[in-house]
Amino acid sequence: MKIIVPMAGRGSRLRPHTLTIPKPLIPVAGKPIVHRLVEDIAGVLNQDIEEVAFIIHESFGEKVEQDLIAIAEKLGAKGTIYYQNEALGTGHAIMCAKESLSGPAVIAYADTLIRADFELDPTADAVIWVKQIENPEAFGVVKLNDKNEIIELVEKSQDFVSDLAVIGIYYFKDIAVLKQELQNVLDNNIQNGGEYQINDGIKNMMANGKIFKTGEVSEWMDCGNKNVTVETNSRMLGFLAADKIDLVSKNVKIENSTIIEPCFIGENVVLTNATVGPNVSLGNGTKVVDSSIKNSLVQTNATIKNANLDNAMIGNHASFDGKFTSISIGDYSVLE
Repeated sequence: MKIIVPMAGRGSRLRPHTLTIPKPLIPVAGKPIVHRLVEDIAGVLNQDIEEVAFIIHESFGEKVEQDLIAIAEKLGAKGTIYYQNEALGTGHAIMCAKESLSGPAVIAYADTLIRADFELDPTADAVIWVKQIENPEAFGVVKLNDKNEIIELVEKSQDFVSDLAVIGIYYFKDIAVLKQELQNVLDNNIQNGGEYQINDGIKNMMANGKIFKTGEVSEWMDCGNKNVTVETNSRMLGFLAADKIDLVSKNVKIENSTIIEPCFIGENVVLTNATVGPNVSLGNGTKVVDSSIKNSLVQTNATIKNANLDNAMIGNHASFDGKFTSISIGDYSVLE
């Protein structure tokens, strides 16, 4: 099994945090989004992962590439890097990794986290993972026949079609079939919104009789902007705590302070006259002094003083000393 991860976008809606690091490498509950995504998919598939192919922008740099290769190797898989330097759509992104498009594979866009427990349907040529939602008119959804096979993909219809939203994770029994259809999309310059889309390849597969089924996830968590990323951090902490995973490092220095779980507390964190939690992630080396923090995500080596934070997101090496509550400051920022 292979996992293909298109992640070339920087994530403009999550600025300023993505000005210095790609969105998929932003940590949630102490681990980068893409790291959690790949691990979760591997856990759901319950199969050996042969390769993880990451499609990134060339500007991400050598350090990012090394981190991504390490994620794959931790799963016992080969890590491969491909480049998409022009934003030409989801179908184009996948074809940037065409050398890896063979055999069974999962495609997963790296701005989503999931919780799921299901087995792949062996009768299906492909599976599209979905989540039942209350406002389907705001999403792309799948239309099913009486055999619960997907027969159509419908984008943001104001007329009710289905309440099963497409979350951006797909399984293909042989991804070479999708590769062939996407090559046809590129060769014939079939575009939607000025881009080459995966949906056009999928629609051609359906037209040729390929059977698509749904795989429904129990939780679908977005990381598109600051508010939803902080919310996703809180939800993930809750799930990990329920799984009885210890999230507080052993070498946290605590002086006259309280931790209200669930929280992720990284290595060498210092808490002085502080109340932290619930639903807080503090990255390695962060210092919190004379402050209260809840429902917030703080990255590494930050310094927080005299603060009362709620729904805040603070970047690496940032310094905050003030009375604002729901803040968003990026790496190396100072707000005093």
